[in-house]
Amino acid sequence: MADLKHVTDATFEEEVLKSDKPVLVDFWAEWCGPCRQVAPVLEELAKEHGDKLTIVKLNIDEQPNTTREYGIMQIPTMNVFKDGEVVKQIMGAKPKRALLKDLDGII
Repeated sequence: MADLKHVTDATFEEEVLKSDKPVLVDFWAEWCGPCRQVAPVLEELAKEHGDKLTIVKLNIDEQPNTTREYGIMQIPTMNVFKDGEVVKQIMGAKPKRALLKDLDGII
């Protein structure tokens, strides 16, 4: 499986807020076990639903400005952005079936 694209504080506006389709941003960190657990699930979802939803990763340790701006207090947190706004927040590592349920209506 291919790695998901990483966004930064500098690229966040262009890659996420100005996207013409919904974007799921996975706020994660290298040291976070649950983040590593959910990563393969997100890669699967990107492969299967990439035509309807873009999935990107943002490392909270390396990108503090965006992390602070969206009030990320625990990880993994996945925010779904549509038209520049957060339309859904998913907290915690979940299995694929639960994530698909959370994303119902978006993909």
